[in-house]
Amino acid sequence: MEQTKFERFLFKPFIIEAITKELKFFEPTEIQERLIPSILKGESAIGQSQTGTGKTHAYLLPLLNMIEPERKEVQVVITAPTRELATQIYNEAVNVISFSKEAISAKCFIGGTDKQRAIEKLKTQPHIVVGTPGRINDLVREHALNVGKVQTLVVDEADLMLDMGFIKEVDMIAGQMPEDLQILVFSATIPEKLKPFLKKYLENPKFTHVAPKQATAAKIDHVLVPVRHRDRIKLVHDILVNFNPFLAIVFTNTKKAADEVADALIEKGLKIGRIHGDLTPRDRKKMMKQINDLEFQYVVATDLAARGIDIKGVSHVINYELPTTDLDFYIHRVGRTARAGSSGIAVTLFEAADEDALNKLEKLGIEFINRDFVGGEWKDIDDRKRRQKRKKTVDEVDALAKSIVQKPKKVKPGYKKKMSREMEQIKKRKRRLSRKSK
Repeated sequence: MEQTKFERFLFKPFIIEAITKELKFFEPTEIQERLIPSILKGESAIGQSQTGTGKTHAYLLPLLNMIEPERKEVQVVITAPTRELATQIYNEAVNVISFSKEAISAKCFIGGTDKQRAIEKLKTQPHIVVGTPGRINDLVREHALNVGKVQTLVVDEADLMLDMGFIKEVDMIAGQMPEDLQILVFSATIPEKLKPFLKKYLENPKFTHVAPKQATAAKIDHVLVPVRHRDRIKLVHDILVNFNPFLAIVFTNTKKAADEVADALIEKGLKIGRIHGDLTPRDRKKMMKQINDLEFQYVVATDLAARGIDIKGVSHVINYELPTTDLDFYIHRVGRTARAGSSGIAVTLFEAADEDALNKLEKLGIEFINRDFVGGEWKDIDDRKRRQKRKKTVDEVDALAKSIVQKPKKVKPGYKKKMSREMEQIKKRKRRLSRKSK
């Protein structure tokens, strides 16, 4: 068996076998390196990191290692804000558990599924429960799920959990658990409104913030395309056809826009998948399976798909529009591509009204490439800020000339014309030097 650097954590043999044969991990990511030892000690922790940093396995591996199969009771509860993310975490857990010779059981409980069937499944309590807070809380209140002896509660994507109004349910679930509970909270950001929850349940937790070396993956080309009063949907269609991507996700801000874009692209002959909150749970589950089975080359989605969900093989991301409520979603959206060291392209359609948002993204270190798609071909275009830059340069040269040419103490007739001539000569010299330096 090939050696892996995860062996130094002294995991059980089945965990190491899963890491080597299934996960194919060799070296821990930064958040895994920093959190796995403290989780194994039973310490509570807060992990702040972006999506794609390996945080799911930072908690999943040590928690699976700590399961005592002979204890037929719930030992770990993992909560996630969306059904898709909960299902994804559950599937990752099952992949690792399949290498265990001892019987470790896991169950996934999410909203939109038959609650009575879920209750039937709980006649035997699983070791691990993964699910959405609303459904888990329902099962606890029905006395179907016994969380009285749980050792660890995981709150994944906590900031999104807060945005979606689920922290109340998480609070109610945690209130039914033992006082010496290990709580692991993972979040891309730690909003002020999340702090009361953290203060209530965590005493001196280990806080690990893995600051990104840059806002997005290094191998993403961020391309800006001006709309210029063109039909936005036609522009997206033409760009998608030109790219002929392995898998492209088109992001919109609303469910209504997602349906409009998807329907219009289908009319133009493209086979389109779609992900948004108005799909029924069954349709969402089916859609995720079809996408992961590569049945679609193009997917239209709202920001539901931007957080935490790992859709493999995304080569292109198209921002049909920039996020309006939270610019962090730009980072999450483009984070669907260029994963695990691969490259990707993120195209953003923009108008003049988006200037403030683009400036804020540039301050985060994102470097945009200015291009247009005309007549079926890409062409480089001038920086959208060129006029501002030119005006600024002109103003700077004027100020310099005025500072050098001073009004004489004793004025004579024609002194103003003389000053103007001197300033003009200085400005010409400065412009000439500037051109040479370029």
